[in-house]
Amino acid sequence: MLHLIEQLYGPFFSATNWGNVITSAIDWLIILSLAIIECLLSVDNAVVLAAQTQSLDNLQEREKSLFYGLWGAYIFRFLIIGIGTYLISFWEIKVLGAAYLGYLVYRYFSQPKNGAKVAQKPKQQRRFFGLSNFWSVVIQIEMMDIIFSIDSVLASLAISDNPVIVLIGGMIGIACMRGIAEVIMRLMRKIPELETMAYCLIVLIAIKLFISIPAIGWDIPATAFGGIVLVAFIITLLIHFWRRRRNEQCVEGKVRK
Repeated sequence: MLHLIEQLYGPFFSATNWGNVITSAIDWLIILSLAIIECLLSVDNAVVLAAQTQSLDNLQEREKSLFYGLWGAYIFRFLIIGIGTYLISFWEIKVLGAAYLGYLVYRYFSQPKNGAKVAQKPKQQRRFFGLSNFWSVVIQIEMMDIIFSIDSVLASLAISDNPVIVLIGGMIGIACMRGIAEVIMRLMRKIPELETMAYCLIVLIAIKLFISIPAIGWDIPATAFGGIVLVAFIITLLIHFWRRRRNEQCVEGKVRK
């Protein structure tokens, strides 16, 4: 057992290995490529993370949840890279992840919207093991990090078999992905329709995860998904500005009367 652990994680603690990577221009080019791949493969993750933080009450808590999730992602990425060669058999995680994302969508669309008439009862947040809503969101973020890291790690290990290179590239990519999530989160506050768009995309993400299991073997390319996100974003902006203009016209009409 100890020999297996040493074999999986030994390269991370080799000063010689780190020195060779840091001083090699070629390795840094590979690291840059891995960081770009991480960002491309994490567009769907960023959408999910931004949507998950919306259950928190204020911007400070949302940003803090992403911060804690960032460090948790680094720890889990370190552990997952060590066993990366075995991840190909963990297709069950993708099935569970797709089911969980489907549950998130069901929960969002089944909740009464602002305009609906509901009984005045305190809003009950679904929590894990009696934890506060904040830590429940952090746990959900970590769960998604574990699920979505599978594709990224496997793609990275296909480019480089040096775990230190994969780790550095992944850490840079994760930081960039969190930046994307924060941008999406801030836009959601200004454009409420983006939250509904995000959950519509989560449906596609759940399908994307499920059809990638070995029994099906289909895959939606990251570039294609990025294009879908861009088109959905543009359509949502058009709907938002159309609704705002219509509301302004209605207000002007009432004032004139």
